[in-house]
This record gives sequence, C-alpha cells and structure tokens, in this order.
Amino acid sequence: MNQHLKIIIAESSPIIRTGIVTILQQLNINHTEILEINDAEQLRNLLGRQKYDMLIINPLLPVSFSLQQIKKESINNDMKCIALQNSLLDNSILKNYDEIISLYDSVEQIKEKVNSLITPSESAANNESLTSREKEIIVCVIQGMTNKQIADELCLSTHTVISHRRNITSKLQIHSTAGLTIFAIVNKLVTLDEIKKYQ
Repeated sequence: MNQHLKIIIAESSPIIRTGIVTILQQLNINHTEILEINDAEQLRNLLGRQKYDMLIINPLLPVSFSLQQIKKESINNDMKCIALQNSLLDNSILKNYDEIISLYDSVEQIKEKVNSLITPSESAANNESLTSREKEIIVCVIQGMTNKQIADELCLSTHTVISHRRNITSKLQIHSTAGLTIFAIVNKLVTLDEIKKYQ
C-alpha cells in the first residue's frame, strides 16, 4: 500500500487514543498523519479547514452535533467514519458509521477493519480470511440463531456480534443465510449432516 493517509482520532481518553495510534502505526502505510484531539468543537473546526481521509471517534464525544453534521461540514465528502465503541450504545447511534471498533477487538481485528476502509476493493479481491470468531458466528447464523442468541452463546455483546456479522458480509460479499450455508459447506465449516440437523 503506497499512499498518504490523514486520520483524526477524537476521543477524550488519552490511554485509548494512544492505543489506537500504536495499532494504526503498525499498518503498512508509508505516509500516515495521525492527529489526536479530545474536544468536539476542535474537531468541527479542523474538519472545516483541512481534508482528512478517516475519522475514528467516540460516538458520545460530539454531544452538540451529529455525525451527519460532522460529515456535512467536512471538506472531504468521502471521509470514512469509524465509531470507537467503549460502552453499550444504541444501534441508532452506530448505524451511520462506516465501521465500528470495539475496545474488545483484537489488534488484528482493528487492523482488518481500518484496512477494509482504506482499500475496500483490495479486501474484496483478496477474499480476506475469516477469524475463528467470525467462523463461529457463521455457524451460529446457519443454525438460525438471532444476534442475541449468538451473543449469549459466545459470551459477547450483541453490538460485537453485529460488528462481526458486518465484517463477514464485507469480506465475503454474501448477503443471505443460504449463501453463508453454501460457503460454510464448501469451506468445511459445517458438514451436510450438520446442516440437516439445523433444519
């Protein structure tokens, strides 16, 4: 990957910001400019003056304006916005973000999520390998389990399950349970006998 990338991290916690910066610096990008801010008003001013490629933000930070306003006032209309989820949030808050990073995501998961937004076509072309957790979730989906049931089964939050399912769809470009079933059989995640038990 050979490109210049400008990223803003908007989060009030210096510990969380430092952790995200450390992970971003491990990405294979030659020129990355990362700006850390902890104030929503400062964010608004910066996005109106300079062009940034990506915004990683705690959704609870901009209390006086919405994500839609942030995007509208930004110089870059194509700026990717990632929610930095460090607490349980309503789906209505998260639905407008391009991606969600949870504090419980592994370093590899965070890298995958950021990379998928930087080079979506490459991600699709390479048919990225699924994580073991994503494979478990595919099997649960094939069994007909709801997000809540999957969360209970795998000891995850419902939001994390939704995030994993979004990643699975993005990686595989499969949008139906039938499609996931075929994928799972071909890739030996399940057997035909197991599929019959689920029905």
